[in-house]
Amino acid sequence: MQFQRYGVYYTPHPGALADFGKSWLGWDLVSGQTVAHPEMDGLPRPVADITATPRKYGLHGTIKPPIFLAEGADAGELARRFEALCTTLAPVTLGGLVLARLGGFIALKVDGDQTPLANLAGAVVRELDDFRAPPTEAELARRRKAKLSAKQEELLAQWGYPYVMEEFRFHITLSGRLGSDVEATMDALAPHITPLLPRPFEVDSLTLVGEDITGKFHEIHRQTLSG
Repeated sequence: MQFQRYGVYYTPHPGALADFGKSWLGWDLVSGQTVAHPEMDGLPRPVADITATPRKYGLHGTIKPPIFLAEGADAGELARRFEALCTTLAPVTLGGLVLARLGGFIALKVDGDQTPLANLAGAVVRELDDFRAPPTEAELARRRKAKLSAKQEELLAQWGYPYVMEEFRFHITLSGRLGSDVEATMDALAPHITPLLPRPFEVDSLTLVGEDITGKFHEIHRQTLSG
């Protein structure tokens, strides 16, 4: 399959959380297939509406944001470099994951200090940056609509994305922007997902992903962190 962008994600290992997540979002990035949504009482909107925005990405936490390949860069070489890099990076163990409200949407975030994961993500961003095409003016303008801080502008200029390095905040997105429906959605979702959340939360592998021409993301390769 040909991909238009490539990124590096954390994706849960096969198991209860991964199974629930792909059903909740309606997309399985491992198999590259749509999945039926779960039946759930108490939601203020249909699951398909709640999850429309993040669906195409699959259940994931971004480590290296998706990039277009630079001129002359090769997807096969990116995969080889990704695999080699993972052999130099050690797994990280964090306190756990919790369901949280982030602005107007719902996500899973790290419970406790995320510094080891931020350091891991920073290393991946740095070491694979030579594969990244510079952002277009249209991309820059779209990012700047978020009213970036001076630091975020600096990061955007250097790394092509404003929320890396010092501004990195790990999260696994579960909804689009919900407005006044956030609390009701969290109340309905919590009993189903909270028992599945890991404690401690170990990141012992990373996943290279590709975006197809329809905008949906697919797993290319999961690599164990063995540094």
